[in-house]
Amino acid sequence: MKRMRMLAALFALLALVATACSASDDDETSTGDTSSETSDDSSSDDSSSDDTAEDDAMEDDTAEDDAMEDDTAEDDAMEDDAMEDELATDFGVTEDSIRVGLSADLSGPFAALTSVIVDAQEAYFDRVNENGGIAGREVELVVLDNAYDVPTQQDNYAELSEESEEGVVLISQSTGSPHTSAIANSLVEDDLFAIPLSWYSGWADQDFGGNVFELYTNYCFEGMNGVEFLVGQSGKAAPTLAVVTRPGEYGQDGAAGAKIAAEALGLEIVYDGEGVVEGDDFTPIITELVSAQPDLVWITTSPTQTAQIVGGAFQGGLTGAIWSGSSPSYNPALLDTPVGPILDAAYFHSTYAALWGANDSAGMQDMMAEITARIPTGTYAQADTYVIGWTEAMMAEAVLEAAAASGDMTRAGVLDAARNVSVDFQGLAPDQTWLGDPNDFAVRESYIYDVVLADATTTTPITEPGSGGLALLEGPYVGDVAAGYDFQEPCFVSEG
Repeated sequence: MKRMRMLAALFALLALVATACSASDDDETSTGDTSSETSDDSSSDDSSSDDTAEDDAMEDDTAEDDAMEDDTAEDDAMEDDAMEDELATDFGVTEDSIRVGLSADLSGPFAALTSVIVDAQEAYFDRVNENGGIAGREVELVVLDNAYDVPTQQDNYAELSEESEEGVVLISQSTGSPHTSAIANSLVEDDLFAIPLSWYSGWADQDFGGNVFELYTNYCFEGMNGVEFLVGQSGKAAPTLAVVTRPGEYGQDGAAGAKIAAEALGLEIVYDGEGVVEGDDFTPIITELVSAQPDLVWITTSPTQTAQIVGGAFQGGLTGAIWSGSSPSYNPALLDTPVGPILDAAYFHSTYAALWGANDSAGMQDMMAEITARIPTGTYAQADTYVIGWTEAMMAEAVLEAAAASGDMTRAGVLDAARNVSVDFQGLAPDQTWLGDPNDFAVRESYIYDVVLADATTTTPITEPGSGGLALLEGPYVGDVAAGYDFQEPCFVSEG
């Protein structure tokens, strides 16, 4: 139990300096001789002549067969050319390439996670290309850094959406909720679809996120599941709850889910820090948390912010709380910092998929083998994050293959394929479709892991035995609150 490890963590870490954690996430017949024997017998000569005539006839037949085979091969080639000619295209698809865009945070607060996700996509499409590509074309990834900055995201979109061969046919990653929100309307205008590195519940709203196809569950359902799970771990009938989040679609969507669960379960919220995590000074937040002494804390921040707030609150005297938060709040690299023992004692990691080695599914075995072969320098600090990029690429490939099969690889054709495709993630995540009523197709399952510092070998290469320090406790997991929730609109809508 987490509580059994808290006291030891307290004595070991009274001198913890919270800001020491900030570097953690800025962080492939021998041939015998033949001889002919002749006879002086004239009848033998006559027989030989007959045999020769027969051989000549057979050779003629063989030549005719060869000619027919050549004709067939030529016909097949002509049919292939005709099929290729019949494939409708407009922007981002040429005779030999398919351009797929990513606008990813490679230098901002989530760069340590996002760069690994991009690596996984690149590995996936390297394999696709080695096996003939899609519709005989090589997939070319166009990767741009949005630095988790909205204006930069908009500049990137202008480049990716260019209506020429230099544009892209789809966006397989758009990092950030506010950032993807900033291009949502443009995606509709340009018939482009995007896979967001964001799990905002608003993407299911066809009037807003109609061209944004989120993978897995959303922050809101995740918050419901997470809080309900924490209640079970607390051992109390009615534990108290604190909510601490960033502002905007990311943080406040997660907060909304936590509050929905609190209301349904009859929990008192003793500190409401929805949207307060901004800037670099978290002293006021830590002070409020310590004063409130909640039993449970739900946090939706960046990994650096999580480390500073959890570590500071623990050092300040909040030693009895158990914590969890939205998936991007945590990074296994935090276990190599002074806050590692506190996370081991008090934190449960919530996320959206089966992490590295968590099951023996066909998809897991395939991903692990390919990533290990193609990214042998990867470590266990990164291993659990590869699954996100791998499944993003699985969806993008499924959509592109469906569009090619329909004969329409225009942007509109690819968008239509996305709206009708069903993706089998082969055990890596819940299978998914985006067709129909969001209340029916929205994924409600999440996965919850225990943080186990003793098992963590985060700097060990994935080519060797090791662990990211996470042990699957529940997953796919759906609490009663999420299972019964009537999902008719986004859990949070920005006033801006």
